[in-house]
Order: sequence, then structure tokens, then C-alpha cells
Amino acid sequence: MPKPMRVAIVSETYPPEVNGVALTVQALEQGLRTRGHAVELIRPRRREEAALASPEQLLLPSLPLPRYPGLRFGLPAARRLRARWQLQRPDAIYVATEGPLGASALAAARSLGIPASSGFHTRFDAYAERYGFAILRGVVLAWLRRFHNRADTTLVPTRELAQFLSAHGFADITLLRRAVDTTQFHPARRSPGLRAQWGADADTPVLIHVGRIAPEKNLALAIGAFRQLQHQQPQARMVFVGDGPDRAALAAAHPDFVFCGVQRGEALARHFASADVFVFPSLSETFGNVTLEAMASGLATVAFDTGAAREHLRDGEHGAAIAVDDGDAFIAATAALANDLSASRRMGNAAREAVAHLAPETVSARFEQVLRELIARRALAAPAWPVASNGGRS
Repeated sequence: MPKPMRVAIVSETYPPEVNGVALTVQALEQGLRTRGHAVELIRPRRREEAALASPEQLLLPSLPLPRYPGLRFGLPAARRLRARWQLQRPDAIYVATEGPLGASALAAARSLGIPASSGFHTRFDAYAERYGFAILRGVVLAWLRRFHNRADTTLVPTRELAQFLSAHGFADITLLRRAVDTTQFHPARRSPGLRAQWGADADTPVLIHVGRIAPEKNLALAIGAFRQLQHQQPQARMVFVGDGPDRAALAAAHPDFVFCGVQRGEALARHFASADVFVFPSLSETFGNVTLEAMASGLATVAFDTGAAREHLRDGEHGAAIAVDDGDAFIAATAALANDLSASRRMGNAAREAVAHLAPETVSARFEQVLRELIARRALAAPAWPVASNGGRS
């Protein structure tokens, strides 16, 4: 029986923050703990939190993240991490985010010869274009490459992303698929009462979008799809779950939309299951956890053929996987599914069956395997860099 590991996980975001990275990090942490490993979580301290240092958690100074209210990024802490890890050395580390804290964690691990993995969760190069800085896209990608190549391997959730990064000079890529909790996200959570709050009865087509309400989510296309549907079915409803910088403007421009704010846990599962068609027009995702959550909830899904949709959504079987940037096809597919609720429900049932195997415990076991392989690789090979007697570079 292999001995338990001690793993340090470093992330700029963590629940109660609601985003795909935070929830993925929490799932990886909890999965390792469930499998008997000791986990040290290192993250920025939120404004309302006191300083904390324990074997299980280290909260470090932080600053607010511009344009992302409620999120903070950690400040560099290489010296403190080196000192901490010299006293209680982790067997391996996992760095989930590319901020200053993550960079200093990789530097500290490098100086001490600790095996390090990183996670590629966010296409910041694509975000640059969506926020009007397309000229910086290449610069951002080069910065991401330099960051991740300081780790022993970079974990990615899809083969598509692995191929993209490999083609752009990222050195060592490992596939680690995402999981979905099919007990929490379930069609049985459908709520007629919640639909009534939205102004919908059993026969009213309801489109839902779950995620950040921000420019990078390409929400104009979801709105266009709904307006097209509304010409055919005036009673149709459009529901947004989430928050973000564009919410106020969107609500003012579209007073007939339903805005539910951020939802968590069972409440989020009820919102998913109570809709009819999930629309996800984003082109900036590395994955899109919400796609799996919608499919597990029994929703026919319309998404571009990238990220989670490329891996798991079968066009015509589970909804529609649209060729990238074909907005007209996205709009047409949305209307077709919403106009035939019996067909969309059949596809939703098939979608749920398609993701039933993506159990969290399967992903946790694979994550453990990846970390053990890194540890074994480091033990067999000479270090790629000297262990510095002065604490190393930062």
C-alpha cells in the first residue's frame, strides 16, 4: 500500500468564491483528503478573514483583482514558502493559478527540488482579445508558457487544449479530466415552483445561462438566440444565473430577462434542472464546468464545439455542438430545441447518461497517480536545476 502523500495546493481563488477554478481546486483538495493524503491549502486572505497559518491552510496577503469584484490575488511569497516547506516539506505541489503567488510557489519548489504541477484553467490570451487588447494576445500566451514551463507538468482538462498548448511550446502536458457530481446535479431537482417564479408553466420554453455575466462570455449571442425564439414563442423565458460587470447594463436593457444572481449547491442544481435548454456561447473557456453540470441536470445543451462540449457533447444526441464562431447556427439550434421540448428532453436524458461516468472519485484517483508519477520521476532523475543553499531564486 503506497504511503500517504503531503501535497501543497496553491490557488488565488477558492470557495465561497464561485467560478470554475475555485470549485475545481476544492474538488481536487477534498478528493486527496478523502484518499488519505495530507493537503496544505495556500491561498490569498480575503478582506474579512484574519491571518491564518496552520498545517492545513496558509492565508497570505492579497490585493483586489481589477474588474473582478470579490476576487483577490496573492502577493509574492517565495521566501515565506521556502521557509515553511523547509520545516515541513511537501512531497509535491499543485499550482492552480498564474498570479504572483503561484509564480513564487513554483520558484520556492524549484529551489527546494520539490516536484511541481500546474493547472491551466483560464485562456487569458483569449480574454485579452475579448476585453479589447487583441494586440497583447501573443504576449499573454508567451507569459503563460514561461509560467507553466517552470512546473514539471501542466494539467489540462481536454485533449483539444493539450494539443493547442503543445503546439505553442508548452513543454510537458498531462490530461486530467473534470468531474461532475451527478448526485447533486440531477433532473429530479426540477421545481415547478421555481419555474412559476420565472413566469413559466410546464409548457413554457426556458433558456438558461449559468456563469459570469461579462464580455468574455459572448452573451450577445445568447440574447440573440432568445430574441429569435421569442418571435416564435412570445411566452419563452430567458434566465441568467451568476453575476458580473455586465449584469446591471444587461438588466436595464432587457427588463423581461430573469436574473437570479449567484446560486450555490442544491439551489444551483434546482435552477439548472428547472430550465429546458442550456445555452453556452462562450469561446474563451479552457473547459466550462457548467456544461457538465447542465448535462448532468438533464438539459439539452447548445455550445460551441470546444472545451467540455468538444469532449462530451454529441451533436444531435445531447443538444447541439456548433462549429466555432457560427453564430447563425447557434441561434438556429437554440430555437429548434426550444420549439420541440419533447425532443430536447430526450436529448437531455441522453446527455445525463453520457456524463454519468465522470465521478469525482475517478478524477481524484487520477490526480493522485499524476502526483506519484512526478515524485517517482524526480527520485530517479538528477535535478534539472541545483538546489540553492541560499534559498534559491524567486
